[in-house]
Amino acid sequence: MKTIKGIRNMSIVIFLLTFFVPIGVSSQSEKIEKEILHHGEVIRKVFSEGDVEKIKSLHHPDVIKALGYDDLKIGREEVIEGLIQTLKNFDLEFIENKVESIFIQDNVAIEQTRFSIKGTPKKEGESFIFKGRTMVTYIRYDKSPTGWATIREIIQPATE
Repeated sequence: MKTIKGIRNMSIVIFLLTFFVPIGVSSQSEKIEKEILHHGEVIRKVFSEGDVEKIKSLHHPDVIKALGYDDLKIGREEVIEGLIQTLKNFDLEFIENKVESIFIQDNVAIEQTRFSIKGTPKKEGESFIFKGRTMVTYIRYDKSPTGWATIREIIQPATE
């Protein structure tokens, strides 16, 4: 009798773990995914506004960005320095942002996205569209207004 009761109790535990634990994990992942998508909305908005201080706050101090094959920025200050030069010459507008995947593991999220940015010269010249794919790694960072910060990014320009 004791063995049957033990088997029944074990079956109940296995049933609960099988059906209810993944739901909690899934809803946690969905919550984090929403946070990451919100972070992306914020960063695109502040890039379009040219708000360098806000952009800086959304990047971890140890960020590393590969903006192109020969363009590696190491550290937040170097990233921001390059951005300031770009924003002196161009207004930027994200015209496409298609998230292809988000991978979440603990306090790390990796987003892969196709994007298009319209650059408009502040002085003279024609506007241009820069298209590509990016893989951004975010970590939880309590000094960021969104609670997340970019720590690594690789940009792959479109070859069309």
